[in-house]
Amino acid sequence: MANLKEVKERINSVVSTQQITKAMKMVAAAKLRRAQDKITQMRPYSQKLTAILNNVSSGNEGSSDLVYAEKREVNNVLIVPVTSDKGLCGAFNTNIIKASMAAINTEFAGKNITVLPLGKKALDIFKKQDYQLVDDYANVFADVSFDAVREAAEHAMEGFTAGTYDKVVLVYNEFKNVATQVVRNEQFLPMEQEASEETSTTNVDYIMEPSREYIIQDLVPTSLKIQFYKAVLESNASEHGARMTAMDKATENAGELLKELKLMYNRTRQAAITNEILEIVAGAEALGGN
Repeated sequence: MANLKEVKERINSVVSTQQITKAMKMVAAAKLRRAQDKITQMRPYSQKLTAILNNVSSGNEGSSDLVYAEKREVNNVLIVPVTSDKGLCGAFNTNIIKASMAAINTEFAGKNITVLPLGKKALDIFKKQDYQLVDDYANVFADVSFDAVREAAEHAMEGFTAGTYDKVVLVYNEFKNVATQVVRNEQFLPMEQEASEETSTTNVDYIMEPSREYIIQDLVPTSLKIQFYKAVLESNASEHGARMTAMDKATENAGELLKELKLMYNRTRQAAITNEILEIVAGAEALGGN
């Protein structure tokens, strides 16, 4: 059985750890609120912009000449894994790395793979892999803003139009709630125009100035950048939700461990007191015998 000093040191260590995890949970909760507000405000805008784009480009004049919708033989693939800068958020980052590697080894096996990591955790992992790496945008979460994300989106879009990449795929965590994040493997380019509920039921007749072609040329890049930014916001909210859940569980585990350690401490202390009493009694009997 451990001595009192060792048990006391372990109790103090667990108490300190519990205080840290509790503080991290509170910080993650505060950040989650702001990140959740951003993504809930972005989703309707993104969905409406996509619906307008689909409606405007659905005619014969629309989608046939879209450079971002050009489908060609896939030889060069750009994978964009979106992770966090820090750990202590459960399986959040691990799930993204696994999904990215699964896509590379199955769907894109034998293709020329380039990785554009967003987040330091993805950068650290893929630095050790034998893939072409674009590491200029890994610190995007230092300041989650549209301007920072736009640069990464423009790199992917310019690479696609130049023929450097035949396909661009985003791998990120979609935010559902605090405890649930769903890994998404989403094709970013070439564009896949899907009819939304709005466009499938109504065909809005827009008045466009100066022309349909000009509107589409301006609207499509904006829509793609918004889509890219939305994926980053989803990941950002998911990260804080995952960290809040992980730290809450860690705090609970520390509490359970403290109960066991305090019970062990009391038992060890009781055993020590009993031994001292026995020694005193034995000494008294020895003196009495003399």
